[in-house]
Amino acid sequence: MTQTVSTAPPATSETPTTTAPAALTMRPGRWIDGWDAEDTGQWEAQGRAIARRNLNWSIFAEFLGFVVWQLWSIVAVTLPKAGFDLTTGEIFWLISIPSLVGATLRIPYSFLVPKFGGRNWTIISAGLLLAPTIAMVVCVSNPETPFPVLLGAAALAGFGGGNFASSMSNITFFYPQREKGWALGLNAAGGNLGAAVAQFVVPIVITIGAGATLNLPVAGWIWIPFILIAMIGAARYMNNLSNAKADFSGSAAALKEPHLWLLSLLYIGTFGSFIGFASVFPKLIADQFPEFSGIAVGGASVSLAFLGALVGSLARPYGGRLSDRFGGARITMLAFAAMALITVAVLLTLPLGNFWLFLGLFLLLFASAGIGNGSTYRMVPIVFAVRGGGTGDVSTQRKSAAALGLISAIGAYGGFLIPQALNLSFQSTGTYAAAFIGFITAYVLLLVLTWTVYVRSGKLSAHKI
Repeated sequence: MTQTVSTAPPATSETPTTTAPAALTMRPGRWIDGWDAEDTGQWEAQGRAIARRNLNWSIFAEFLGFVVWQLWSIVAVTLPKAGFDLTTGEIFWLISIPSLVGATLRIPYSFLVPKFGGRNWTIISAGLLLAPTIAMVVCVSNPETPFPVLLGAAALAGFGGGNFASSMSNITFFYPQREKGWALGLNAAGGNLGAAVAQFVVPIVITIGAGATLNLPVAGWIWIPFILIAMIGAARYMNNLSNAKADFSGSAAALKEPHLWLLSLLYIGTFGSFIGFASVFPKLIADQFPEFSGIAVGGASVSLAFLGALVGSLARPYGGRLSDRFGGARITMLAFAAMALITVAVLLTLPLGNFWLFLGLFLLLFASAGIGNGSTYRMVPIVFAVRGGGTGDVSTQRKSAAALGLISAIGAYGGFLIPQALNLSFQSTGTYAAAFIGFITAYVLLLVLTWTVYVRSGKLSAHKI
């Protein structure tokens, strides 16, 4: 049974003749036919409220995805204290494998909303988060669990990283162009905060009532009720849009665009740095300052590491705002300059052994990466618009939308590359200095790339990208 809801006001003799807004048809399974966010009448009458409700539950589900994605960044560091016999290299693999899997899953996840429906896929993708949480509970309950089994459980956490792509894709269909940036910004920021919350909550809950030991299974159990709430909320309050279509041709066209790959490099440098350092920050502090006495068992690594992800998440919207005023390329270039200088300062001050200086510098690094996240992401639609001849061209808009999804997937690989670079440096030299030198070099090269292609005089720079 279908229900047609008119969004037009009742006609009277005094009502001027106008084009009536398109009617929405509600079908079983919470499907909506006739959705047109660009129809101002429909949007003001019903669309805005429906879109906002879907955005709220999307943010909550994506937030939990980031929580699950980052659980092993904390749990892996605490495993030796719980009796697990693991090498430094194995711990780094447990930290980095969720990012590798999550980044890879973002590519197919981008196309699943049109296939299943935004509401339906949110239920499914939230439900998939039960697999890594339950697997964690089982694996960390026994210190004899073999490393390959632990690695497999950590890989399942990649489901949480994939959720970002489908969530952003879904919200794109709900909002008009004039409000899409703000809605996607809220969706992204809400998700990113999940990393900080996971790193804040887990160290506390694993020590409650545990005495001299760690109650590691609680790190997984605590999120299961919230995942169930997300599934129920999505089922009851979200919607599927029948006009949401997968744009394979847009993706194919975007892949042929050289700037897709250049912007992906920039996003690896910004978002990749954010998610990579966020996941490895507890390990870095634990290794550099093992004597530091923190709030929870494990010291500073598990009691203050959440500040990095928190600062980076909160800084992201400011990158977009500054880009609106000064241009995304210029802000991205300044972000890379700041990241390079701050990393130099980290490298030079490490021998001092000053924890608070180390923490302060890294928070500045997270803030710079967060600003760079927002500015780089803002560059994408403008670059594609300039290349396509204008923002109003439909094919250009489709290519730009596809590029945003692909760039978000490629950039997430930085979450794997940064921990593994640190691991390689430690295994080869016994310190992290070589990795930091590599990061500095990369930031300088990305700064030069941004200046050369997008800031220096030329066709692109003339458009204040």
